[in-house]
Amino acid sequence: MPELRQTALELLAVIDPARKVAGVQELFADYHQQKIELNTTEVFNAQGLELPGRPVKPQLIPPLEVPKRSMATPEGRVSLLHSLAHIEFNAMNLALDAIWRFPEMPAQYYADWLKVTKEEAYHFSLIEGHLQSLGFAYGDFPAHNSLWEMVERTSDAIIARMALVPRTMEARGLDAVPAIRDRFKQIKDIQVVEILEIILRDEVGHVLIGNQWFNFLCAKENISPIQAYRELARAYRAPTMRGPFNLEARKRAGFTQEELSLLGT
Repeated sequence: MPELRQTALELLAVIDPARKVAGVQELFADYHQQKIELNTTEVFNAQGLELPGRPVKPQLIPPLEVPKRSMATPEGRVSLLHSLAHIEFNAMNLALDAIWRFPEMPAQYYADWLKVTKEEAYHFSLIEGHLQSLGFAYGDFPAHNSLWEMVERTSDAIIARMALVPRTMEARGLDAVPAIRDRFKQIKDIQVVEILEIILRDEVGHVLIGNQWFNFLCAKENISPIQAYRELARAYRAPTMRGPFNLEARKRAGFTQEELSLLGT
């Protein structure tokens, strides 16, 4: 019988986005139909694999070199959608990485990240499908790699991964997506608005999962989540948090009132 974490590693190495999405959907279905077993103790070897698997395009460039395009132009709007597709593709990869890389976690941890993987794959498919309806495709614009760089930086410690990827990098989406949604609402692009509503709803759940497992790990080590986060952010060079913050969404995503009061400090 196939094994969940080994299969997640194999899917992470898949280059073609469509094949990766289809594989994620199949893995989710098979796991919940008990056609996949779970080995929580195995330490898998990724030697010889190029991770993450991704297509030749988009060209990856430093964040400050990514062209700024105005929402007032059709190309600017498509470029923004492309950047969202890139984020969702990376988010699908990071969820697969969270499954295979870290052993010795409760079974629910792997089920949670499998759910995240499936939803990120769905988000990517929604945006990619819309791009194609406009005559474009994923890879048509350059992109940056900041999210995956943090995934790589935190590959040695699950507590750092939970602290700095879902709770820091992905939580920024809770702040950014409503403003992007409202800009598309102003130009009456209802299809994009609906896609962004789905993404925002699901991303609250993804950040919540990150919060829950970060707090689980802090409790296991008997350390303060706030102090642990500060130390990890410093040690792993996390980006400085800057507002405005979507406090309501962050609260629903599991941040405590004390954590919310410290944002940006």
